Amino acid sequence: MNERNARLAKIQGFVDKMPSLSTTVGKVLEICSRTDTAPNDLNRVISLDPVLTGQVLKLINSAYYSLVNKVTSLTRAIIMLGLNTVKNLALSTAIIRCVGQAKKSKSLPIKEFWAHSIAVGVMAKLLALEQGVPLAEREEYFVAGLLHDLGKIPFGDEYAEVLARVSEVQQPLHLLEHELMGIDHEEVGAMITSKWKLNAVLTDAICHHHAPEEAAPEHQRLVATVALADFYVCLFDIGYAGNRFPDESRLESLLTICGLDWQTVVGLTQKVDEEITKAEIFLQV
Repeated sequence: MNERNARLAKIQGFVDKMPSLSTTVGKVLEICSRTDTAPNDLNRVISLDPVLTGQVLKLINSAYYSLVNKVTSLTRAIIMLGLNTVKNLALSTAIIRCVGQAKKSKSLPIKEFWAHSIAVGVMAKLLALEQGVPLAEREEYFVAGLLHDLGKIPFGDEYAEVLARVSEVQQPLHLLEHELMGIDHEEVGAMITSKWKLNAVLTDAICHHHAPEEAAPEHQRLVATVALADFYVCLFDIGYAGNRFPDESRLESLLTICGLDWQTVVGLTQKVDEEITKAEIFLQV
């Protein structure tokens, strides 16, 4: 068995042992994928899980949504925020919890990792707004950004060597993953999306954020937006997910796919910082 296959088998073993998403979250995803779902259907499923209900209400009443009046009923929350947003809230909190229960790679501090991930989610959502993406769809950009680097979680101690090499040669992380391990975090991300049965758009964001043109045509703009957000967050050192040197050769094509210019992206700096502070509530539920 060659080294790459041995490594893949070890990572697959880790992914198999990761906690599954709760049955409730599975049902939430299933219900929201139907076209005829009503708020009440979603309410019925979530209210059977008191922990999830509490988390959703806590998030809704946080500064992240800046609502004027406190929302105490789940149905009202679903009507106010829409099925898609509540689905994404449930999914994000469940995944953050599952990752917290999984082994933490010593080489990648989990707190810094989530700080990076939240910043990418927030930036992707702001860039979606700049592109005129409708409000109901923007939360999908946040979640895609939040989860884009999940494939880094299963790497073991050998990852420390890769991260050290990144600093040494100042090259993009995913290129060095290939060079030193023969496998990258997008490939590992595919194993996780398959275990958790994540939808096609989130799967594309996790598996193709270093090459958005490989995503399905209808998802390329979202994936390129996540990639652009990731570029910004790596460049300005917000949190840490191992990559201090984003691939500058990609920047032009990402801006083109998103229909944005770099000036607009950098112009969001203050807003990004404010929104990151609000979004940190996701790590406290």
